[in-house]
Amino acid sequence: MNIIVKPIITEKMTAISEKLHRYGFIVDKRANKLQIKGAIKELYGVEVESVNTMNYSGKLKSRFTKTGVISGRTNAFKKAVVTLAEGETIDFFSNI
Repeated sequence: MNIIVKPIITEKMTAISEKLHRYGFIVDKRANKLQIKGAIKELYGVEVESVNTMNYSGKLKSRFTKTGVISGRTNAFKKAVVTLAEGETIDFFSNI
């Protein structure tokens, strides 16, 4: 199972990561905290202090077009906020 889908790189998460050493990731919905912790440790080689997870349900969206109203739904996802040990950092832009 591919546990980590992608990192969250927004202004808000960047500010939190610089101040509190917390990083956000979109993860597989079936992954638990121990699996997420192990995947972060293996992928980035850092010591993880804690993992907080949040489940987001998909929202209903609709748009008005020439042919009528199109209704749909955004994807549901699970977000994990990982707190690293003191002195540890993750550089997402090193391999670009």
